[in-house]
This record gives sequence, C-alpha cells and structure tokens, in this order.
Amino acid sequence: MKLLHLYHDLMNLYGDYANVAAVKRILEKSGAEVTVDRLSLGDSADFSAYDFIFIGSGTEKNLRVALNDLRRYADELKSCVDSGKVILFTGNSFEALGKTLTDAHGGTVDGLGLFGFESAEQNKTRVTGDVIFSCSFLDRPLVGFVNKCSEIKGVENSLFTVKMGTGDFDGAAVEGVRKNNFFGTHLTGPVLIKNPHFLAYLAEIILGRQPETAYLTYERAGFEVTLGELEKRMNESK
Repeated sequence: MKLLHLYHDLMNLYGDYANVAAVKRILEKSGAEVTVDRLSLGDSADFSAYDFIFIGSGTEKNLRVALNDLRRYADELKSCVDSGKVILFTGNSFEALGKTLTDAHGGTVDGLGLFGFESAEQNKTRVTGDVIFSCSFLDRPLVGFVNKCSEIKGVENSLFTVKMGTGDFDGAAVEGVRKNNFFGTHLTGPVLIKNPHFLAYLAEIILGRQPETAYLTYERAGFEVTLGELEKRMNESK
C-alpha cells in the first residue's frame, strides 16, 4: 500500500507527521506492506497511485504557498474525492479546498473550489483550546486541540458536532467537512494519535476489512484519560 504525505516540510505544525506514521503502523500491523512518499513543492505525484493522502497544518503564509502549488492537482484531487479515496487534511490545510480564502487584511484568493465554503481570517486573537467533537460514524467522541485564526462558513456536509470548544466559527455547532472518504478538520494533536478509534475507522476503509488494533492499548488509555479530564472541565463550566 502507498501513502502520500504532501507538503511534509511546509505543512507540518503540531507534530502532524505522526498521523501518517500512525496509518503506516496500523496497516503494517494488519499485514500490509506499506511505503510512504513525502513530496513537496515542485514534486510530481500521481494521486491515483496512493491508498491514503495526507496534508497537515501550516502557517497562514505557508498555506497560501501550498495552495498555489496544489492548483495543478485540482482536477486529480477532485477525482480522488469523488471516487472515495481516503484523504485526511488537518489544521488549516482543508481551507485550500473551499471557494475563497480571505486574509486578515481583506485580500481574497480563490481556493480550489472542491467545496462551496469560504474561509476568512479574523484579525482578533487566535482561537485556541481543547475540544470534544462527536460524529455519526464513531461511537466515541473525539478529542484534540484547535489553534486557528480563521472562520469557515457555508459548509454543506460537516464532519463533526461540537460538544466542547470551538467549531467552524464563533458559536458554530459543527466543525470540519466530509465528502465520501475525504475528511477535513482543524483538529490537531495529532488527531489520529489522540483518537485511536478514528485511526481504526480510516484503516478499515483503506484495507477493506477490520484492521489489527490490539496493540493500541496505550493510545486507548490516553484517549480515555484525556476525554475524562475534558468532560470534567466541561461539566464544571456549566
């Protein structure tokens, strides 16, 4: 199986490289032979050759650099999303796939237009904090951390429901975007390390069968401790 970590050097805040390492490990534990290609600006990639594609979070400046390079893949990326290839964009990277991106000074650039939402940086303080999200396809919530300066509006197919913390914009009850097997979320942490059940869900789609998860003992324990502490904080704030 082949994994693509795109813009590994440019979009790699918050230890996001660990998401790819986690996918590689669970696939190997499940009996697959796995290779990882780490490509960046100017490199050539055939998206159809990969079983999993990942882009992590970067600075606002680096996001725009990555967006300009990603434009050459727009049609290919759309085909991958439409065909159901497993793709994960974390942090601000998925903002590149919307209709427009507006910076804090009011300058607007076109996104790739794979989705109809619009993102806009606000020039107030950054939005940071721990979060708890839930979703329809997992029986346990997700935990993580959000650090962003953007607000997103116009998402038609949200990924998560907000239980604690911030969503797409101030007061939003939803976060992220999903279409087929494309998952875009501001959750960092890294998200697949903090949420082994989400990792197992993606691996099952990639493999087409149940993955091996018995080895995830410490990851599950860490998730339960984190969830318990965040739920305690949430309940105390009510």
